[in-house]
Amino acid sequence: MIHTATAFGRETVDDPAVPLRAFRSVRAVLFDFDGPVCDLFAGSTTTDVAEQIKRTARRHWGPLDPSVEECGDSHGVLGPLREMYERSARGLSALPLELAEAAVTALERRAARTAVPTPHLHALVDLLLAHGKRLVVVSNNAEGPIRDCLGRLGLEPKFDGVFGRSPHDARLMKPHPDCVHRALRHLALPSSDCLLVGDQLTDLDAARSAGTGFLGLTRAAERARQMAERGADAVVSSYLPVLRAADALSFRE
Repeated sequence: MIHTATAFGRETVDDPAVPLRAFRSVRAVLFDFDGPVCDLFAGSTTTDVAEQIKRTARRHWGPLDPSVEECGDSHGVLGPLREMYERSARGLSALPLELAEAAVTALERRAARTAVPTPHLHALVDLLLAHGKRLVVVSNNAEGPIRDCLGRLGLEPKFDGVFGRSPHDARLMKPHPDCVHRALRHLALPSSDCLLVGDQLTDLDAARSAGTGFLGLTRAAERARQMAERGADAVVSSYLPVLRAADALSFRE
């Protein structure tokens, strides 16, 4: 199913040319990793790692801010933890931040060994490359595990670069556009020549902040509606209709 931003909420527009045009009009495609490239955690929870991170921080810092304590996600806890460190007037040790980053990266590295590629990803990558598009990854995941996964899937040579989570400041994760800005500098292209493919509203926010186009990939109806209402160029639940449209319609520049 495909939705356009202008029609979503009033009617469903089942027109495969819409996302195809979004790809056709750009010179580079920036893929988020977990979701658009692969199913990294396969629906498993990361609560155990989040709790490990909080236990370590308590040992070194004592009571934690509510924003840290209330977070049960390994990636979600990194930002509040960094904010607590930055706000503190007590001169907190940076060790819990370093250990947290290491724990999350180790979790990602383990998951990358078995991550399943998103259906039809290889075909879409080959289609885009055949038409001269440059491809990069922009992600809140660490760069090492991303490269490991791309290599295992035979995709690393097809991507021009990987721009992941800053290991030095988790506050720069999306929706902050830091990884997108780094990708744009590497590509040496204006943001208007690039399209970001993401499955979360934070991806859309990062794309809008950086000035790129945005193609949403989600099976969640409510998230698709929100993406469309907030200006996504198109929202799809699968890459398959894009590939079918490419077979039926011209993909010439």
